[in-house]
Amino acid sequence: MAEVIPIDQQARSLPWYRHRWPWLLMLGPFLVIVAGSYTMWLAYTRQDALVVGDYYKQGKAINQDLRRDRVATALKLDVALRYEPEKGELLGRLDSPVKAQPGRLLLHLAHATLPEKDVQLVVQPDADGAFSVALPMLERSRWLVQVESEKRDWRLDGVWNWPAEREIQLRADTPSNAPAE
Repeated sequence: MAEVIPIDQQARSLPWYRHRWPWLLMLGPFLVIVAGSYTMWLAYTRQDALVVGDYYKQGKAINQDLRRDRVATALKLDVALRYEPEKGELLGRLDSPVKAQPGRLLLHLAHATLPEKDVQLVVQPDADGAFSVALPMLERSRWLVQVESEKRDWRLDGVWNWPAEREIQLRADTPSNAPAE
């Protein structure tokens, strides 16, 4: 008659690597090592262009930027921009009830995530405040738009989701103590 070996004794006689529990327990730490290696590879191979090197200097510049916004509010500035892709032309108009001749304007179109795609233009408005400038095909994206005087004493800024928005209107904020219209 054949000898019957109890299951408990049979399991003890197998080597450790033939059991599933050690492998199941080692799977967790192995997956963590693989995921950590992949994360390190991503961190070292991708450029993080959104990090600013000098936080203190940029923090000090915030107050200056607020002063420039207040000047634009005092001048009641308004800029309208429209891009004509067929002509490859950016059309704009600077309006202000205070008729001060602004001189040249600096127009900065900043790509939301890729700084190498940023566009900086210098435009000269005519007597009516209208201007146009050649601009190659504008990429479909969310653009941060900033218009400022050549002297950098005022600025207007906003967000333009092109081509979903064909035009953008940048207006200076109304003063908080002024009655709403």
